Amino acid sequence: MNTTISVFQRIVLLLLFISSTTIALAQKKNKMAFAKGADVSWLPQMEATGYRFYDTDGKEKDCLQLLKERGMNTIRLRVFVNPSQDKVSGHCSKEETVAMALRAQKAKMRIMIDFHYSDTWADPAKQAKPAAWVNLSFDALQKKVYEHTFDVLTALKKAGVTPEWVQVGNEIPGGMLWPDGSTNNWAQLAQLLNKGYEATKAVNAKIKVIVHVDEGNNNEKFRWFFDKATEHQVKYDVIGLSYYPFWIKKDYSETIADLQKNLNDMASRYQKEVMVVEVGGVDEQVQNTKELLDATIKAVRAVPDHKGLGVLYWEPQGAKSWSGYGLSAWQPDGKPSPALDAFKE
Repeated sequence: MNTTISVFQRIVLLLLFISSTTIALAQKKNKMAFAKGADVSWLPQMEATGYRFYDTDGKEKDCLQLLKERGMNTIRLRVFVNPSQDKVSGHCSKEETVAMALRAQKAKMRIMIDFHYSDTWADPAKQAKPAAWVNLSFDALQKKVYEHTFDVLTALKKAGVTPEWVQVGNEIPGGMLWPDGSTNNWAQLAQLLNKGYEATKAVNAKIKVIVHVDEGNNNEKFRWFFDKATEHQVKYDVIGLSYYPFWIKKDYSETIADLQKNLNDMASRYQKEVMVVEVGGVDEQVQNTKELLDATIKAVRAVPDHKGLGVLYWEPQGAKSWSGYGLSAWQPDGKPSPALDAFKE
């Protein structure tokens, strides 16, 4: 009897062990699958102009290593078409992007490529065509979107890099490649977006295509945009959001519930994965920025059915002393802000 119970107990313990191990592995896999990272497209120019990065002990260290040690596993890189050599508003050419992507991959970071389809910044206030594309017909413009996307991603592939995600356009609530791709002409915008999608999938069908809109806490804006995208049969895999309470002059505590509501609604309404591809807080408000990041990561992780893919900080290393940008997460002494510890979770 005792022997039988002992065998039974052993079987139960074995089953419990197998079950707990399976759960632990699943949790680990899910944790690793969550993207935590940064757009660091300024980094090569920062280094080229002599900027140095330091750890908390004062020792100089590679910036990507500093970010990895703070829990980051993903790097986002923007691409301009024919950029200038301006240290802040230029660079990010195909060649520079390939070099940086290779470096990030060697650091065992995952890669996102962000196509601006412009020679410089594209965002809600400006979506200028590349100078070489200005006088093209709409048919020729579509062809250029396809060719540029395919060309950059093919160059990456030849270098041995396949990004996990590709953004077709950057913060496009009003469309892109104005005026042809403005939201005043959704039929044309949809065609341009689909050319980017098709070029991406032609290089590698596994790459997830992101369509990106700003003000992630603004559900009305997102519903309007993605209802129109659905109506015009835009092809994409992931809804990308920016979340910057600073730019709407509110504290994150006033808007985080709206972000959560919008994330959940986007995932449910359109049956898509969602991702905060840009977030940032005031560099001098360390504790507030850390709380903002904690809350944002928690919100994306809380999206049902694991449809929240990750959170990326925009240019955390882009120190204000170098860039003039006040929403970095780097201190005047060249060290990372403690706010970034939020990514360690």
